[in-house]
Amino acid sequence: MPEAGLVVVVGSINVDLVATADRLPQAGETVLAGGFARHGGGKGANQAVAVVRAGAAARLVGCVGEDAEGRAAIDELAGLGVDVGLVARTGAAATGVALIVVDAAGRNQIVVAPGANLLVEAFSEAALAGGPGVLLLSFEVGDAVLCDAAEAALAAGWLIVVNPAPARPLPERLRACHPILIPNEHEAALLTGIDDPAQAALALTEQTHAAVIVSLGADGALVADDAGISVFSAVAVDVVDTTGAGDCLCGTFAARLAAGHDLSAALCDALEAATASTRLPGAR
Repeated sequence: MPEAGLVVVVGSINVDLVATADRLPQAGETVLAGGFARHGGGKGANQAVAVVRAGAAARLVGCVGEDAEGRAAIDELAGLGVDVGLVARTGAAATGVALIVVDAAGRNQIVVAPGANLLVEAFSEAALAGGPGVLLLSFEVGDAVLCDAAEAALAAGWLIVVNPAPARPLPERLRACHPILIPNEHEAALLTGIDDPAQAALALTEQTHAAVIVSLGADGALVADDAGISVFSAVAVDVVDTTGAGDCLCGTFAARLAAGHDLSAALCDALEAATASTRLPGAR
């Protein structure tokens, strides 16, 4: 394993199409944009970039289309230092696209057309070569590959971190691998039916028998584990764009765990990085 640690990321690779507007539209409403930009995105790709920027090695497992967007995404990620040797290319679907609106306060609305991300169907144990390290999973790919990856990582002695976003029920096979979960407060509520973030986190620990971190945006994060609830604050900054802040948190957290930091130290660094990321536009 590299001295700074290895993180294998299984997740999505998207093209982000971002419009900025004074406010977010309501249902059925058209709002004129003040600007438009195109960025690299996808939760898996964003998290892998965050891992590299936090000083660890990142190996990405994903899928893009055999189109210009897919080629550009692979080239960009490789140029940023991400190992893309296990990213598949398919002619059966287009590269994933995220449609994003960001308002003047930095808040966003996101719709994802997953495309090739839904064709990430197989996990090779070759992805774990050079470990043990940390496996980082998110939910813009299918359950089967996530469960296969988690079971392989567990058998190989890896730490497992899961960002259950977009939220959907946790598969039993995944829960049985005792992953550290990192939902935001809205995802924690959707996963449990409990609006209070602390109580939702405690309910999730009963499912996974592992620590649960609930990110709280500008309010920082809380951790539920055997010791109860701990709260971690975030520094206030002038926010430009919150898109990808959660991915930055997850990637930095996994990188710090891979480097041997304990959960509290890793989370403090991850919150600092995620907060800093909101001061610039784009998911990365």
